[in-house]
Amino acid sequence: MNRYECDRMLVAVLELGSFAAAARRMGVSAATASKMIARLETELGVQLIKRTTRALSVTEAGQTYFEGVRRLLESLDELDAAVTAGTVEPTGRLRISVPHTFGVRWLVPSLNAFAAHYERISLDVTFSDDAVNLVLEGYDAAVRIGRLAESTLIARRLTSSRDWLVAAPAYLQARGTPQTPADLAAHDCIIDANFRDPYIWGFEAGEHTPATRVAVESRLSFSNAEAVLDAACAELGIARIPSFVAAASVASGDLVRLLPEWTSPGTGVYVLHPAGQRPPRKVRLLIDWLVDHFDDPPSWETGHAGP
Repeated sequence: MNRYECDRMLVAVLELGSFAAAARRMGVSAATASKMIARLETELGVQLIKRTTRALSVTEAGQTYFEGVRRLLESLDELDAAVTAGTVEPTGRLRISVPHTFGVRWLVPSLNAFAAHYERISLDVTFSDDAVNLVLEGYDAAVRIGRLAESTLIARRLTSSRDWLVAAPAYLQARGTPQTPADLAAHDCIIDANFRDPYIWGFEAGEHTPATRVAVESRLSFSNAEAVLDAACAELGIARIPSFVAAASVASGDLVRLLPEWTSPGTGVYVLHPAGQRPPRKVRLLIDWLVDHFDDPPSWETGHAGP
C-alpha cells in the first residue's frame, strides 16, 4: 500500500462515513482499510480520524488534510482522463449546499441539466437554509440568498429577488385592497419569521419618494415561505413572500400582487466557493453553468412563473 492509495482510502472513509463502506469501494478488507489510515497517520505524525466502537469522527487536522488531498486527487483524475481518453471531460463528485425552497423550485432543473450534460460528474446536493461552513463541512460550492457577510468565500452573482405583497382575490374582495403601505395596518398580515425583522415591512417607491417602513400585526407566523404562501392562498391575509416563491401563484391567479409600485429592497442570489487555490474544473463548470442559467432581473419576475 503506497501513500497514494492511503490518501484515496482516507477520502473514501470520510465521504462514506465508515471503514466498511470505504473498503468495499476500494476493493479491500475493512482491516486493510484501517491499516492504511493508521499508516497515513504515522507518516503525517497526526491523528486524522477518531475511532470508537460505534462511530468515527474527523479531527481538525484530518478535515484540513481531507479537503486538500481530495482536490489533488480529483485534479489527478481529470488529468488521467484527459491523457488516456484524449478528452478533458470532467469527472468526480460535487457537494453543493442550496437553500431549500429556492433550490427545489429553481435550482433543481438547472442541476439536472448539468448532470445530464456532464455524465461523469456526480452531484451530492444538500437542501438547507443554514449557512454551512464550506471548508469544514466539505462542500465544493453553495448557493445563498441575501446580504453576504465578509468571509473567505468567493461569490458570483446569479440573479436577484424581491419580496412581493400578495393576497387571495377572495380576501381582497372581503377586506378591500390596500392602496398604500400604511393601509396594511388595517389588514391581517401573514408573517415569515425568517426575515430579520419580520413584523416591520420596508418599501421603496423610486428616487423621489422616501422609503417607508410599516409595523404590521399578525396572528399567523411561519418560519417557512411555502407555509406563508399556503396561508395566503387559503385567504387568511396579506403575505410578504420572495418573488421566486409567489410568482407561480400570481401567474395562475390564485394570488394577486399588491402595491407593485412599492417594491422591497432587492437581495442578491449568489453561488460561492472557498477562496485560495483555483477551484477544480468541475466546480468552475458548475458555477459557469448556473450563471448562464439565470437572468437578472429573474425570469419569474418578468413573466415566466415557474420551471
